[in-house]
Amino acid sequence: KNLDSFFNGLQRKLKKLDRKKDYKRYMNVVRENSREIRERVLKYIMVRRTRREIEQYFSSDLNVQGLRFPEVAAPAPIFYQLDQKLDRIFLDTIKMITDKNCFTYARYMPLLYLKKGLSEFDKTSQRNMGSFMKTLLVKRLESSFFAFKMTLDRFIESYENFIKAYEKGSVYFSKKYWHKVIDYFLSDDFESIQKLIDQEKAEEYSSEEFLPKLRTDLQTDLNTLKMIKSWWEQIDYDPKLEKFIVELQNSPILKKNKLIIFTESRETADYLHAQLGKRLGEKPLLYHGNSSPSDLTTVIANFDANARNKKDDYRLLITTEVLSEGINLHRSNVVVNYDLPWNPTRMIQRVGRINRVDTPFDKIYTFNFFPTEQSNDVIKLKEAAIAKINYFIEMLGNDAKLLTDGEEIKSFELFNKLTSREFVTGEEEGDESELKYLNVITEIRDKHQALFEKIKRLPKKARSARGIEPYMNLTDEALLTYFRKGKLEKFYLATRSEAKEIDFVSAAKLFEATEETKRRNLLPDYHNLLKMNKSELIANLTEEEIKESMSRRSRDNAIRILNFLKSKEFRQYKGFTEIEELYLKRVIKVLEDGVVPKSATKRIFSAIRNLENPRDILSAVRRNLPEEFFKTNYDSYGRLMEAPDEVILSECFVR
Repeated sequence: KNLDSFFNGLQRKLKKLDRKKDYKRYMNVVRENSREIRERVLKYIMVRRTRREIEQYFSSDLNVQGLRFPEVAAPAPIFYQLDQKLDRIFLDTIKMITDKNCFTYARYMPLLYLKKGLSEFDKTSQRNMGSFMKTLLVKRLESSFFAFKMTLDRFIESYENFIKAYEKGSVYFSKKYWHKVIDYFLSDDFESIQKLIDQEKAEEYSSEEFLPKLRTDLQTDLNTLKMIKSWWEQIDYDPKLEKFIVELQNSPILKKNKLIIFTESRETADYLHAQLGKRLGEKPLLYHGNSSPSDLTTVIANFDANARNKKDDYRLLITTEVLSEGINLHRSNVVVNYDLPWNPTRMIQRVGRINRVDTPFDKIYTFNFFPTEQSNDVIKLKEAAIAKINYFIEMLGNDAKLLTDGEEIKSFELFNKLTSREFVTGEEEGDESELKYLNVITEIRDKHQALFEKIKRLPKKARSARGIEPYMNLTDEALLTYFRKGKLEKFYLATRSEAKEIDFVSAAKLFEATEETKRRNLLPDYHNLLKMNKSELIANLTEEEIKESMSRRSRDNAIRILNFLKSKEFRQYKGFTEIEELYLKRVIKVLEDGVVPKSATKRIFSAIRNLENPRDILSAVRRNLPEEFFKTNYDSYGRLMEAPDEVILSECFVR
């Protein structure tokens, strides 16, 4: 298939929909596109095996190797409750930092205020910088009040220094390194940010180059930051930390097991390390981006079940995303997400550190913190937590996608995902697998060889019929046809109104039968239905690809070469031998079929562009066109040049 055409078609389906107004339809198309990609592309280039499939179909192999998968419990929510005063400050803070009238983020996108203007690319880069900073503040507020206060102080200091420089006549900003600043900021690596400043890797602008509105917006932002700071100076308690300590002391799971405590903020990690060490009477192990190689050795010794030199010096490990990939931590069976893992992939990665095939534990546990209002009603706690998440998302608007790496998600969906077992494992319980049917074939091959030989000898175009069963979800009589075209295998289902391609699992479920299944007579319009399936196969294999390939080939040197070879002078030339005329036809065919890569067509065109004699042109083509391009059965768009369409078998479904 033509991958450009395929993916462009999927993209066009999404472009027709408004992500907000047509949210339900939009998500349905996203899911349908995902299924199409999985069934029509990924399954041909990768092998996907879920743990559930391995347990079901390879249990004997697991037993032989002494391996097993742990049971994964549904993630448990931990609600930390905000009193009336703190809840008001919490919500007002989010409102202020997401309201453009209160906070413009001018310090982080000053080039938008240049009098001479910017290119669209630079404008987008500047806006992205402001969006990242806004998201950072929301993330820090949800992570810990300590991290938020520290970030707030840095913002204030940054604004004050920027305003001082502006009033002295200079503005310093780096278009080249802004993305590094964001990376460092998100990982709390302020030393690296300072190095960028010290090394003068920012460009200097004169204050006169900017519109006066820059100075106004800078002051507005600074006033907002100082107001927010005054609110938080009233808060000298931390209900989230207090709730965590209560859970650590009383939860049967949290008080006895080794724990992996994840946070996105290095400052939150430092804060937890200090507070838990002081309040619990046991010293936690801390590991983040500033930790040393020896610290990693300590982590492995205490938390990797496969470590050579095991130690048991630590029960609690506090870490950031730096340990969410590539490290086994399965001497623990508990992950605590101290702040919300907005990005679904990170959640799976974190739990994946302990969800290992060789874990000594029978069960894996996950705990997630959610902010909520004070209440003694669990249902109301959940509703309030969802409302808080919704507040984050709605106030951020389009920037909320930064929290989930671009995934459009609603607050209730995020809460449900973060408390879902399937979400943590990354597996959908309802997934169907081709392994079920491959397992049947393997069993027939190994235990019923006579039947297996009979199946092998079935003639092509074999056909049968059976009654429609309720599980088939067929609303009309239909014909299912299995086609093969070279190595390409396709399944099409035709009713009297339409024919469409279906995936292997859907086809196998329809073909599935028992020895007791009764045979029925073929449908009277069997041949018409078969013709519909064939037509749909041909249309799918050629129509879109030809459109796309022709539009691209017109831009390629291949079309120029064809113009030479099909010109009037060339066609009227009588000096070619029969062999040369045959060769010329083969060259024209491979060029039209798109077999010849652009590098070769470029080389050929360069060799013939200044030639006039047809024989010289053909000789130059022969010198620069390797014989290998005449041997393949496929063109560059995946269409088979020689292989015929073959009907392997068909089955009618009769009322």
